[in-house]
Amino acid sequence: MNVVKADHAGACFGVQRALDIALEASKSSARAHTLGPLIHNPIVVRELAEAGVDEIASVSEADPNDTVIIRSHGVTPQVMRDVESHVKNVLDATCPFVAAAQKAAYQLAEKHGCVVVVGEEGHPEVEGLTARAAEAPARVIVASSPDDLPDDVYDPVGIVVQTTQERAALDAVVDELRKRGINPDVKNTICTATSQRQDAAIEIASQVDAVVVIGGRNSSNTTRLASICRSACARTYHIESPDELDPSWFKGCETVGVTAGASTPESQISRVIEYLEAL
Repeated sequence: MNVVKADHAGACFGVQRALDIALEASKSSARAHTLGPLIHNPIVVRELAEAGVDEIASVSEADPNDTVIIRSHGVTPQVMRDVESHVKNVLDATCPFVAAAQKAAYQLAEKHGCVVVVGEEGHPEVEGLTARAAEAPARVIVASSPDDLPDDVYDPVGIVVQTTQERAALDAVVDELRKRGINPDVKNTICTATSQRQDAAIEIASQVDAVVVIGGRNSSNTTRLASICRSACARTYHIESPDELDPSWFKGCETVGVTAGASTPESQISRVIEYLEAL
């Protein structure tokens, strides 16, 4: 069976940077923890714990001499202050694109007094963007679609976007506001890696008999990739490890495409490709 990997797939710069920071911390004599999962990939989180970098839910679980690593999705300003006041060594693994989005959210909040964050309510990155804008202070609205926009939104309005969102989601919210006579100040904070992976996913899905999407089920960008692929190829399967693959999925297939979310290391992709090529 022919296996084709998407041109853009797997760990992005921000994720690799976070992993490098965590692995370097594992070499230290001080205990190291990530505040929440470093990235949305259960296999990687487990491997980090085995290397000596475990996950904690609250900074109160760390001792003052421990190292605490800020997850790639970032945290709220208050959480950062709490961490810095509790432990001596803080390593900030926030993705630079997320940090830039947080800065944009604050600047728009200062300028306009109202910010719409296009993203998923409850996602840690969106919580950070929302809290950063609210400190301006400003009114903050989270909208994953035009349906989430309240009726009482008026000019001036700024817009930022969760870095892993689809451009279509941003465009839909902007179009709805413009229909209402509002001309929002838009900062497109979708990261390049996200756009590249989404474009490559739809391209490969339209050319193959089946698609395997690799990455954590708790990863928004990976689940979005699976959804994008499924729109072009009904036989799309989202897995976290090769153990989940079922040979019957590929009965009658000549070519299978493989892509992976931005939180998926190359080693995980290689294992899946090896399995598929052996079928």
